[in-house]
Amino acid sequence: MLYHAQTSAAAQMQQSEDEGQAEMQAWMDWAQGVGAALVDMGTPLGGSTVVSADGRADVASTAVGYSILEAHDLDAAAAMMEGHPHLGVGTIHIHETLAVPGM
Repeated sequence: MLYHAQTSAAAQMQQSEDEGQAEMQAWMDWAQGVGAALVDMGTPLGGSTVVSADGRADVASTAVGYSILEAHDLDAAAAMMEGHPHLGVGTIHIHETLAVPGM
C-alpha cells in the first residue's frame, strides 16, 4: 500500500507531542485490527527522485508512506482499510504484487 497526501510526511509530523501520540495510537489500533495481515507497518517517505535512461531528476511526489499487507485479493485488502487513520489526510493506493516468472 502506498499512502498519498498533498502534505508531506515531514510536515504531517510537525505536531505537538500529544497530537503525535494520539495519531500513533490510531495507527496502532488499526494495525491491531488487521492483525497478522499487516506484514510490515512501513515508514513515512521523504523526498523522491526519478531515474531514467536520460539521467536523474528530483520530483515532487504525493507518496508519503507505505505498508505491506497480505490479503487474498484487492477487495480483501480494500476492506481492511476501513477506519484507517491515513484516510483523514489522504488516499491509500493498494498495489497487488505479481509472481516473477521462473522464480
